[in-house]
Order: sequence, then C-alpha cells, then structure tokens
Amino acid sequence: MPGARNAVGTCLGVQRGELVALIADEVSRSVAASLAAAIDERGAKYVGLLLEDFGPRPMGAAPAAVLEALETADVGVMCMTPQPGELGARMAIVRVVERRQIRYAHMVGVTPQIMQQGMRADYRLVDKLSDKLRQRMLRAETLTVTTEAGTRIAAHFDRGLDWVKTSGLISPRYWSNLPAGEVFTTPATVDGTFVCDATAGDHFNGKYGDLQATPLVLTIAGARLVKVQCARKDLEKEFWEYCHTDENSDRVGELAFGTNLGLSEMIGILLQDEKFPGVHLAFGDPYGSQTHADWKSGTHVDVLTRNCDVWIDEDQVISKGKYQLDHLGLR
Repeated sequence: MPGARNAVGTCLGVQRGELVALIADEVSRSVAASLAAAIDERGAKYVGLLLEDFGPRPMGAAPAAVLEALETADVGVMCMTPQPGELGARMAIVRVVERRQIRYAHMVGVTPQIMQQGMRADYRLVDKLSDKLRQRMLRAETLTVTTEAGTRIAAHFDRGLDWVKTSGLISPRYWSNLPAGEVFTTPATVDGTFVCDATAGDHFNGKYGDLQATPLVLTIAGARLVKVQCARKDLEKEFWEYCHTDENSDRVGELAFGTNLGLSEMIGILLQDEKFPGVHLAFGDPYGSQTHADWKSGTHVDVLTRNCDVWIDEDQVISKGKYQLDHLGLR
C-alpha cells in the first residue's frame, strides 16, 4: 500500500472526483487491487478492466473496451505482465493517452516486490537528479559508458532531439513508466560493444530472465546493431531476428540514464532494473512523440548492463553504478 499510495498520490496526483481507467491482467491482480484501494482513499473513481475478460492472450490488438475507457478517463494506469507479440497493442493504448494528454502510468511487468521497492522511492529527489542530468545532457558532446564485463560505448547526440525526463512526477505532457526514474533521448550515433549482463526487454525478460550468467554481447556501429554473440545460441538467434523485424528494429532508438536512487540492487525485472543508476540502450522505436525523432519501428527492446562507469564529456558522473552527486550539484 505505501507504493500504491505513492503511485496514485505523488506520481499521478489523482484528485477527488477524478475518473481513473485501471487496466490489469490476472498476473497483476494483487497490484491492481492495491492501486484501486489507494484511488478509493483519495475519493476518486475508477473503472477496472481485466485484459483476460476481452479475449485470449497474447493480445493481437488493444481491446476496444480499454481504448474506450481511456477516451473518457482523467487518468490511466496499466499494470500487466507482457507476452510475446503484444507491443503493438500496448502502443495503441499509449497513442490514445498521448492524443488525449491524460496522466498515465505504464506499469508493464510490475510485481508486489517492485511495489515494495522502486515504488517507495522519494520521487521528488529522483526528479531533482533527473532534471540536473537532463540539463547537463542538453549541452553534452559525448557520453562514454564502460563496465568491467566489457561494455565500451561512445554516444553522440543531435541537438534537434529532446532529452525526456520521466522521473515519476507525471504530467499530461509525458506519460511515464512506474516505477520511474529515467532521462532518455534518441542518440545520433552509438559505437562500440554493449554487454547486456542484466535483463533484456519486451518478452525476453520473462523468457530468459537475468542474463548475468549468459550475457548478450552486442556490437554497435553508427547506432545500428551489427553483431550478437551469446553462449545461449537460442537467445542469440531470437534476439538477432527480433532486431531485424523491420528496417529500424536494429537501430538504437533510446539511450537512457536510470535515476531511481531508491534502488540498491537489480532484481531481474526490467521495469524496475532499467531505473537502476546507470545507462542502458534500447533497439527499435525511438518514442518520437517525446524525443522528436522522425523515424519509427514496430519493435522496442531494452538491454541493461551492470555497474556502469559513465562520463559526460570528461566528467565522470557514475562510478560502479553510483552517482557522483556532487558532480551534478546535488551535494
């Protein structure tokens, strides 16, 4: 309940009398129940929609009843566990949210453990850190990321594209994942080797889990994925094929800082782990409605690495997964 109250009150700012579209699936039923109770406490109303009521999973398309509920709601929340092939349905839901500009929390992969950890962060502090990073990156030339596992990448940026802050304080302008704590853009170029020794996104997280024992070694040139190596050849093949679904599936669409200072360790669930202090990438769709990138993809898959060392130009701002807060004017 503390995590649910944080989500409903602090992050979404739900007010008495507002209508919330609360979308969930069977796996996430207990989380949805806590959110419903928190909505009740604030004197708001909600319409509950269980995805399994509208047809078999995985969803081939967004259920009409879900889209209709979002057309009249003041606030939207979706807590669910993703299944293969459902990204298109989720993107259709997000399109309604963005068109209507309602406050919206995207809790894909949420668990009771996450509600007890990442959702209990001090989101006002997360917002301060996120804002400092965004302001720094708007004028940065180069971002360098290394890890002891072998990550060595350098990224450069297009000043015409925005850095987006999703720090948990949700506004109509930007919906957000919860738990939150990210600052991201679409990079102009990324070159080097990225070792995914934590989790990968979309359905890979649920299927393969934490990849520390069998990391994906990803070679990137000109912001395109050019090679995948992994001891698990089934994962290697599936990841390569996923990243070649369409002409931009192999393109780095997102480079992001995780900024949730309430996290002390990775737990093997992407929704929370991508908010862990560090830098991660995603191949595929660049969330152009937010970053202003002018290209699209029908896929989007995050890849995470552990214990980053990160430099903004020549200034090291993260050391072994810990922010150097004094370098960002926060001490």
